[in-house]
Parts: sequence; structure tokens; C-alpha cells
Amino acid sequence: VCSCSLSCFCLYFPRYASLYFCCAIEDQDNELLTLEVVHRYVELLDRYFGNVCELDIIFNFEKAYFILDEFIIGGEVQDTSKRSAVKAIEDSDMLQETVEEYMNKPAF
Repeated sequence: VCSCSLSCFCLYFPRYASLYFCCAIEDQDNELLTLEVVHRYVELLDRYFGNVCELDIIFNFEKAYFILDEFIIGGEVQDTSKRSAVKAIEDSDMLQETVEEYMNKPAF
């Protein structure tokens, strides 16, 4: 983990899997908690994509944001359970596939 301090916050550049993240942490925030949140996000990405890499995030950035939104809402960790976050993502994928199938059927 690389870090550098500025006047009001620290920048951390943790590397998980083959991905680099940039975290700006204020002085009063817990650095270890922030690094743990990034680690959990990478675990969720790994569980969804398989061995996650940069290309997964580039070509599926909507899913990466959706996973982040399932995990963090309003700057707070919503749910720490990987199972429930992945279940919500899979349910969303199933709903999207159902809607696409419905829209592709010809209307008589």
C-alpha cells in the first residue's frame, strides 16, 4: 500500500488482485476500515466476474457500479454479507434477462 499525506487527508493506493484503487481518507477516518471496504469490494467483484481484471470493469462498468451500490449506500457500508450482495446482483441480472426476453417477443 502506497500512501502520501496532504494537508487534510491521506491518499492510499492499495493493490488487490491485479487492480489498483485510490482512496482519499480524511484525518479522522479509520484507514484500516477503508482498506477493508476496498478489499470486500474486490471480493464481491471476484465472486461476480470470476478472477476480476481491469477489462471486466472497463467493459462492465455498470455492473461494477451496481455491485458498489449494493455494498455501499450514502458513504456507509450497507451490508457486510457477500452472499446477500451477490444474491441481489444475481436477482437483478435475472430480472434484466426476463425483461429483455419479454421485449424481444413479437406482439401480435
